[in-house]
Amino acid sequence: MSFKKIKLAIVATLLSASSYTIAAKDFLNVSYDPTRELYTEINQAYGQYWKQRTGESINFKQSHGGSGKQARAVIDGLNADVVTLALAADIDAIAEKTGKLPTNWQSRLPQNSSPYTSTIVFLVRKGNPKQIKDWNDLVRPDVAIITPNPKTSGGARWNYLAAWAWAKHQPQGNDQTAQTFVSKIYKNTKVLDSGARGATTTFAERGIGDVLIAWENEAYLATREQPGKFEIITPSLSILAEPPVAIVDANAKKDGNALVAQGYVNFLYSPLAQEIIAKNFYRPRNPAVLKQYSNVFKPLTLVTIDQEFGGWKNVQKTHFENDGIFDKIIKANAQSK
Repeated sequence: MSFKKIKLAIVATLLSASSYTIAAKDFLNVSYDPTRELYTEINQAYGQYWKQRTGESINFKQSHGGSGKQARAVIDGLNADVVTLALAADIDAIAEKTGKLPTNWQSRLPQNSSPYTSTIVFLVRKGNPKQIKDWNDLVRPDVAIITPNPKTSGGARWNYLAAWAWAKHQPQGNDQTAQTFVSKIYKNTKVLDSGARGATTTFAERGIGDVLIAWENEAYLATREQPGKFEIITPSLSILAEPPVAIVDANAKKDGNALVAQGYVNFLYSPLAQEIIAKNFYRPRNPAVLKQYSNVFKPLTLVTIDQEFGGWKNVQKTHFENDGIFDKIIKANAQSK
């Protein structure tokens, strides 16, 4: 679906809304850790947009946490109207285990229902005292890493997979050398927080660790909030992170929020929302907006989940389910201490 078609879809939603009386009910977006600032601005802009055209007010509610933890909360009954999570596998799990949205949910919006992208970078302290320049520097014995736990955090899974992909792309690299490399990453990890924002707090506020493996947007927010304290290091290779969005149809319909929800996810592709997305350091999908921020988003080699790992279902089963590779890495590291 093109951006022009998205604009038409927003108009169609608003015309439909004018035929109904929609009470100002709570509207809940269940999101992952580092999107607090982004959706505070999106909600304000969309709320104004909706009220100007329909006369109705929206009472926005937000829930944030590790993406995997958030998905489980929705599965267990958290009444999300929309979910804006870190990875498709978490929304797949909601669809498969609750039936509250169709399993083909990704086909309902452009770019597999991901209105923005991000990638994984390193946040280091001012002056880069450990001289960290690429992934290989993270496994030196003198480097202390902060990264969240892939069992609860979607961002942490992107971190893990970016490290794996870099190792596999080295000369003579393969899955075995990649596993050995990622094992060293977690051997150097000092704190495994449950979510990406918690990991940022550990590094930036508590002063623990030499390097934070972070979402690009989270790293930029840290440098903005504490100017002069940190630097961002962009590795030679990282992963194309595509955080998806979806309507939880059964909940939205039950709450009388179906039209609001459809307009909300459509709005994320609008030029106004794409500008807000870029200002919050996510990479917008709109080429014109992205071009305006070319001085912010550095070019780098990006690999994809499908290319490198055969899709999220394969990734989840192989790496992150109980007794998967991540569990084996953690167990082996614990036994070696």
